[in-house]
Amino acid sequence: MSDGFGLDLRNAEDQIEEWDVEGGADDVVLGVLDGETPDAEWLAALEAGRVLVLAVDGDLNDLAAGFAGPAKEAGATLMHFRGFLVATPPGVSLDTSRL
Repeated sequence: MSDGFGLDLRNAEDQIEEWDVEGGADDVVLGVLDGETPDAEWLAALEAGRVLVLAVDGDLNDLAAGFAGPAKEAGATLMHFRGFLVATPPGVSLDTSRL
């Protein structure tokens, strides 16, 4: 079988730039949106580049009222999907093409 692409993966790690993965843009925060976590914590997580996947325990409009507006104004994307609120920081989009 021919190697049609001519890829040499033996040295691939040497070609990849270092990523800063300590508490930043590569994190996904799983949590529960139930009113116990201060809105400022959710906003800080988005500002730090984290994606939020929050199980909604109660009325979404009431629970997200304190941070949804400021998050959207800052460029975040929020989507309610199957009992979860998914929030992405500015520059991270949600692909909904398979829904």
